[in-house]
Amino acid sequence: MRNRPARATMAAAKAILTTLLAACFALACLLTAAEAQEQRPRRTLLQMLFGGPEPDVLYRPAPRRLIRPPPRKRTAPPPRQVVVQPDAPPPVQKLPDAKTILVVGDFLAGGLGDGLDDAFSTSPGVVVQTRSTVASGLVRQDYYNWPQQLPAMMDQLKPAMVVVMIGANDRQQMIGDGLNEKFGTDPWYLAYEERVQQFGKLVTSRHIPLLWVGLPPFGSDQMTADAVKLNQLYQSQVESVGGEFIDIWDGFTDQNGEFIVTGSDINGQQVRLRTADGINLTAAGKRKVAFYVEKPTRRLLGDQASPDITRLDTGNQLPAEQVNLPPAEMEKITRTQPMGLSDPNLDGGAQLLGGAPARDSITPSPRDLLVEKGQMAPAPTGRVDDYRLPVVAAPADNSIK
Repeated sequence: MRNRPARATMAAAKAILTTLLAACFALACLLTAAEAQEQRPRRTLLQMLFGGPEPDVLYRPAPRRLIRPPPRKRTAPPPRQVVVQPDAPPPVQKLPDAKTILVVGDFLAGGLGDGLDDAFSTSPGVVVQTRSTVASGLVRQDYYNWPQQLPAMMDQLKPAMVVVMIGANDRQQMIGDGLNEKFGTDPWYLAYEERVQQFGKLVTSRHIPLLWVGLPPFGSDQMTADAVKLNQLYQSQVESVGGEFIDIWDGFTDQNGEFIVTGSDINGQQVRLRTADGINLTAAGKRKVAFYVEKPTRRLLGDQASPDITRLDTGNQLPAEQVNLPPAEMEKITRTQPMGLSDPNLDGGAQLLGGAPARDSITPSPRDLLVEKGQMAPAPTGRVDDYRLPVVAAPADNSIK
């Protein structure tokens, strides 16, 4: 009997404990959800069963929200400004009777021809014809035989003058015509002198002016030294056959005679004259070589090389501004006959000045009176050198008689 209340108490306690555990589990689930929403700290089991002070809520800053910049607006690039270059002047039309300049030689002659084309581009009386072979020379005639090709060129083009620039490729063994000489030996130079002389005679024997342009210095010291010897040979042999040697050496060296890549162009501006290999010429270098040839060329061709040359027409053609004038206006045009410089009637006389004897003057001139008789005409009244005393008029007699 005594155990029944104890059992009942135990059963009740178990029921209460079960209820409390279920309630705690339910509260734990609710707190977990609330913690996720309110970011509150978690409570202990004792605090949930028996209560207790509310724990301090720790401050937790709100998570940073990334502020993304607004998307960049893609704007169309500004339109490219097209710079309209002024129209180049049309090329000058050459006259039918224009004189031909024939340029022959190796790759340097090709550049010289380009420079001469530019130099005489405004001269209607001059045409430049370039016949150059890049790897040619006077040594390897088995590759290109200039003594055979040049006469045919002159027969075809009928040049007024021939310009030669050759030799940059001739620093090699001479083969042909029973020769097999190494470059730089005395037999090589003797044979080369003969070939230069024969080449020049092909031009001067036809009474055509010959201009032989010397070699410029090169980037290689050995090539420069060889060019000095070849230029001396060209000058002596060309002048011996009646040609003219054009020395361009100083235009491509500095004050100390050293090779330069950059130098003054024909306008005095500092430009690049030679390419990176130290052999070829730039466009400015080609024009500078032509500058040295231009002066003797204009001297030989005379007025034909002038840019102002015009062809005279025999017909009496009116100026362009008068062609479309109405007949009434055409009648108002005053036409005068050409005036001759020897026409004596233009000044009203019949003889030129000094042709008639001087007239004998009856009245002596002031100069004759002064020199011969020492007499001088009196100065006009009131002039600074008039030293005569003024004439004072006598006072009028107004007395009463």
